[in-house]
Amino acid sequence: MSLFTTPADLLASVVIERAVAMRAQSTSTTAPGISIATLDSGLAAARADFAESLSEAFPLSAVAARAALTVEEAEVFAVAVGVELHETLRQLIVSLTGDRERHRVEVGMLDELFGDGHAGAFVAGPHSGLQRAALVRLQPAGAFGRAGLCVEERVMWALVGDRQMDPALPIETEIVGATTSDHEVAFGAVLVSGTDRIRRRQLAADLLGMPCSLIVPAPTTSAVLNGVSVAAHPTSVEAAWAAIVREATLTDAAVVVEVSGSLDPIGRRWIERATHLRWALSATAPPDLRELPRLDWREFEAPATEPTDAEWAAAFGAGTPRLHHLSADQLEQTRVAMAAHGGDFAAAFKRLVSPKLEALASHIRPRHGWDDLILSPSHEAQLRDLVSRYHLAHRVYDDWGFPAVPSRGLVALFSGPSGTGKTLAAEVVAGQLGLDLYKLNLSSVVSKYIGETEKNLDGLFDAAGTGNFVLFFDEADSLFGKRGEVSDATDRYANIETSYLLQRLERYDGVVVMATNFEKNIDPAFMRRIHVRVDFASPTEPERLLIWQRHSSAGAQVADDVDFAWLAKRFDIPGAAIRNAIVDAAFLAAADDTPIEMSSLVRGVARELRKLGRLVTRETFGTWFETAARATGGFV
Repeated sequence: MSLFTTPADLLASVVIERAVAMRAQSTSTTAPGISIATLDSGLAAARADFAESLSEAFPLSAVAARAALTVEEAEVFAVAVGVELHETLRQLIVSLTGDRERHRVEVGMLDELFGDGHAGAFVAGPHSGLQRAALVRLQPAGAFGRAGLCVEERVMWALVGDRQMDPALPIETEIVGATTSDHEVAFGAVLVSGTDRIRRRQLAADLLGMPCSLIVPAPTTSAVLNGVSVAAHPTSVEAAWAAIVREATLTDAAVVVEVSGSLDPIGRRWIERATHLRWALSATAPPDLRELPRLDWREFEAPATEPTDAEWAAAFGAGTPRLHHLSADQLEQTRVAMAAHGGDFAAAFKRLVSPKLEALASHIRPRHGWDDLILSPSHEAQLRDLVSRYHLAHRVYDDWGFPAVPSRGLVALFSGPSGTGKTLAAEVVAGQLGLDLYKLNLSSVVSKYIGETEKNLDGLFDAAGTGNFVLFFDEADSLFGKRGEVSDATDRYANIETSYLLQRLERYDGVVVMATNFEKNIDPAFMRRIHVRVDFASPTEPERLLIWQRHSSAGAQVADDVDFAWLAKRFDIPGAAIRNAIVDAAFLAAADDTPIEMSSLVRGVARELRKLGRLVTRETFGTWFETAARATGGFV
């Protein structure tokens, strides 16, 4: 008896030894030995000591309390645990069953073990606390009475002090501590909805009022992964829900179930049974009322508030500047990624946004400044106003209290002929704002499948808003085009795309630059959303001269015969064409290993004119006409 030191172990030994003794007396023809009265008295004393120990600090007592077991259920639990722990008790059970393979407490022997006045087999039934809390399972063995009470392995490890989580739990399960609750009343079952997963989790844990919460994705028999429907066997889903209930019971935790889509019927049944736990369902939108378990639910909405300075400092360190608009969920993801990238915040943030953003847009890191733009003073002033408006948003909206309607976003429209500097201006503006530029890839965004274009655009706006980037829509009229009369399904869905884009643009808090060669094709509804509009025209002669000189100031040597003033006066072409002509001349000079000569520049200009669909004439080129004609293969 020296092995049995706790009241639970003592109860297990007394119960089993009493049953063995009584069985021996009933089958023996020799002296009766210990009287039945003595055996019953010992059992009564052991049960009384055990009942008193349930209020003391024993591991088994703590589990029994968390599972809300009755005293009789706790007694059966103690005996089943004792048999799992002690070989001596297992051998005694074998002596009762007469079979070495039947070494666990069985349903049919509970009456014999505890005697009259005990609930017996009902204590181990499907609606008992032992199965409701998933502490034991019945191991079928043919006849009903032979079903063995098998204590779950995770329970045994917990009783001996192991804190590792149950391997049967869904992947991504975690335990989080509770924040200080502002609620005087703790609820038993809550439904929390909202767009931010972390804010939902925090509010749910706060409302449940437990020391910690078990956060689990809802196990389900059907799910969609990467657009593909997958199915799980009901047995595995059942095991996962049992592990959830068991783990929450052992750790004294509330359960926050993150639901995506529908709540599986198996899950509803487990939630309805495990009334000893506090439950929260967390979802972006509230599930259908018919899917809710039959409990007294209270519904709440979690506001998607931005992380506080304290949360930011706790995640990234007090010295990390707040350069990006992270949600609470994104902050947590970046914190995890930061640990994986050796504490590099920039790398962690890129890891957060790059999968979505870089799949749909090209990253342009600004390298140009105001000096690289050749614009009229009025146009440059408009661009500077755009930069100023961004930098002063905090004062106007926050300090002065002007309403940010419909959002704090800033939208600019750059219109004008091709090659007049719209893309360069977008890059300069992004550089002055201290932001990276992402140029939309139409081929990646636009889809022939209904709804896919909107889905891609939504992901693009979400990712760009997170990183506080400049979104650049080149050829914007292809996306922001006018809505027209509906004559067929194609027109209807085209109008839907335009309407969706308008609504999404109004909700975007970042910077958007739209560039178009055909402003008249843009839907008028977008025009009222534009804050700054800049018309880019072909450069004047003085501006063309500056462009020629600016682009020729690279490291290549320029011959003395080059007359930039003549080129600027003779050829009314946009800045992009001038740049192309100079680059073409540079390659010609490199091939001949000579400085950039006038003849090379003339040939470059002639080729640009042909690309623009314009004629190469003697009147325009003068004495350089023959050179130009040869450059274009005689097509003048």
